[in-house]
This record gives sequence, C-alpha cells and structure tokens, in this order.
Amino acid sequence: MVPIQSREPTPRIATGESLSLQQRWREIRDGFESAFWVANSTEIFERVAYYSTQAVLAIFLTEQMHFSAEVTGSLMGVTGFVVYALPVLAGTMADRYGFRRSLMFAYLVLTVGYFMLGSVSAPWMEPARHALGAQWLVLAVLMLPALGPGMVKPVVAGTIARTSTENVRSIGYSIYYTLVNIGGAIGPSLAWLVRKPLGLGIENVFRVAACCTFLMFWVTLLFYREPDSKGEEKVTSVSTALKNIYVVLKNGKFLTFLLISSGFYVVFWQVWVSAPIFLRRYVDANADTDRMMSIEAVTVISLQILVTYLTRQIPAIRTIAIGFLITGLSFGLLAVHPSVWMFGVLLVVMALGELTQASRYYEYCSRLAPPGQQGLYMGCAFVPIAIGYLTGAPLGGYLVEVFGEVLHRPADMWWVILGIGVLTAALMWLYDAVVKPAPSEETVANAA
Repeated sequence: MVPIQSREPTPRIATGESLSLQQRWREIRDGFESAFWVANSTEIFERVAYYSTQAVLAIFLTEQMHFSAEVTGSLMGVTGFVVYALPVLAGTMADRYGFRRSLMFAYLVLTVGYFMLGSVSAPWMEPARHALGAQWLVLAVLMLPALGPGMVKPVVAGTIARTSTENVRSIGYSIYYTLVNIGGAIGPSLAWLVRKPLGLGIENVFRVAACCTFLMFWVTLLFYREPDSKGEEKVTSVSTALKNIYVVLKNGKFLTFLLISSGFYVVFWQVWVSAPIFLRRYVDANADTDRMMSIEAVTVISLQILVTYLTRQIPAIRTIAIGFLITGLSFGLLAVHPSVWMFGVLLVVMALGELTQASRYYEYCSRLAPPGQQGLYMGCAFVPIAIGYLTGAPLGGYLVEVFGEVLHRPADMWWVILGIGVLTAALMWLYDAVVKPAPSEETVANAA
C-alpha cells in the first residue's frame, strides 16, 4: 500500500545474460542467506500491523477519543513524520549496535506501542489521561509505534544488501517491496475483520497488531543471524550522519526536487487521514473505509510491471510529473460524486499515479548522487514522505472542519487537494524545463 510509500515502490530488475529457468532458480536459491528470508518474513507482519492500525487510526481518534478532525490530523502528522524521517538516522544506529539487536528492539517497541494505543481509553489508563490530558497522552503513546518502522526499514534494506549476491540483489529488493505491498493489502482487511465480522472493536485492532510484532520479536531472536558487514564504510556517530545530511541538503538542485515532491505526499496521505473522517461523517457513518484501503495496494501489486513497461521511454522527471498529476486529479472524483464506491475508484486511479512516478522518483534520486554518496541520497529521498505527512495530515483535518462544519460544503475540500496535486505536477514540469537532466538520464532516455 505506498507508500510506502505509500508503501515503497518496486525498483526495476536489472537484466543480464539470458539464463534458463532452472539456472535462475539456482541463483535465487543459492544467492540469499537465511537472514534475508527471516528479515523479509518479519517485514510482512510489520507492514500488516502498520497498515491495519493506520486504516483505523483516524476513525479511532475522532469517534472513540472524540478529537476534532484538526487535532486528529495534527497527531497523525507528527507521528507520520517520525515514521518516515527516522530511517535517515536509524540506519546509523543499526550499524553501531547490530541489525539483530536493532530489529528486536524495534519489534519490542512496536509491541508496547500498539498495546498502549489500544488501551488509551481503558479504565486503568484513567490516571494517565487525567494527569497528561487525553491529547498529550495519545501523542506520547503514538510516538512508540512511530519509532518502530523507522528502525525496521533500514535494517531490512541493509540485510538485503549484506545477504544477497550481486547477481540477485535487484531481485532481493523486488521481493522485499512486493512483500511490503502484500502487507499493505492484508493490513486494512485485517483491521476490518477484527473490527466488524469478529466484533472485537476498534481497540483490538491495535492489540492484534501488537501480537503480530511480538511474534516477530521471537522470530528475530530465534532465527535471525547477524549478517556479515565486512568491507562496508560505516558512519561512526549520529552527529556525523547529521553533518552528512546537511551537506546533501545544501545541494540546491536536490533540495528543490525534494521540496516539490513533498506536494505529492500532501495529497497522497489524505486517503489515510481526512478521507475516512469525511466519508464516515458526511457520506455513510458505517463506511468500511479500512477494508477499502486494500484496493490501492492490490492495484499496485497487479499493475506495477505493466505501468513500468508503458512509461519506460519517458524521461524520469516527466514521468514523475505525470504521476503527480494523475494522483492529484483522482481526488476530483470524490468532489464530483462523494460516495463510498467512488472512493474505491479514487484508490485505483491514485494507485496508477503512484505507480507511474514511484520507481522513477528513486531512480532520479540515485542519479543525482555523487559517487560514493548513493546511500545518503537515497536516505534523504524519504524526506518528502515525512514532510508530506507532517503538513498534509493537519491540512486535511483543517479542511474537513472548515468545509464541513463551517461552510457546510464538505465535498468542496477535495478541490483544494486536487489543486495541490496539479500545482505540484506543474512545478515538477517547470523544474524539468529549468534544470537540465543528468547526463546519465539523457543517455538512458535516448537509449530507450
């Protein structure tokens, strides 16, 4: 489910000499160490837990905790920012303390965080609610499950790099991103299953997520073996990592690209933050928005190869701009016809926009990186996702309140989101016209 990036996009698989199916299978079988399979198996459950909770979080905060849409957006914005900004630094910590210990720590933190989140309205939490206030308590609790994914991401990605041979590494990342999207498809459906058919209530969605991550703690403890890190150049401290990030972000071309791209994620995150509130408040109070979230991830899984093939000859920046435009325009569907079924159509169209831009986005980031700085640049590529959550979630909550409760024209809020998407696409197109593409990009585009 995006993002990564939404769930994270699937990179292209490099092609080499023609191999028989049997030879290719032997390469895959022998090309990965056991830690690769263990780490990727745990990632499925981590993503199931994450997306199941994200699918109901806005509903929980507004309908169970009785927060306003604005407060809900602000809380989700801060925690979403932590989730996607932390990997830039968490990789350094994982290098220093070891992948195995870092992964175990992340799953323990996630377990405690999800359990606490499902208990914030419980009677035994009343003293804490009274002492801190409900909003501050929820924010403090939300920080715990926000820290977990930020550590898991770089550890699993680093495990793939360390435990796969060069000739199958691209397949390894393809497997990883496919499993991420499978988790993104299962998670929202699991949330709906727990909440409705099983009748366990929305709080138990968080507790089931806690069970998933606690199980992965034991899997990591019993089966994960620390991969070999010989020959790697490590960043020795967090302060050094921060200095390196500062140097990267001084690159005006790269910084401009990242800031423009943030607009896409301002639009993208609305399906998780403002759309559930809008649909259940103004369209259908019983709308199963959590179950519907799976549509986006299923579309990504089904069409990613086809979309990548169809856009292969279009230069990277133009492809990114087209993807931004498609995603922005998709919200016009909900403005024109605000209904539950139209939200499902929106998710399909939005997924097409995500697919169009995602792999080319990371490809372009990698080409901007000077030799030896690819890892640092790719870490900073997550910055727009974090900025988009930090600004887009509060904006979505604000728009729900203003257009719904003040102006009494709730569906018109989606024209604002559409406008942001179109403006982002236009700025990226202008960026393409002003900033010359990298020589490597021109070579690839001409060769295609």
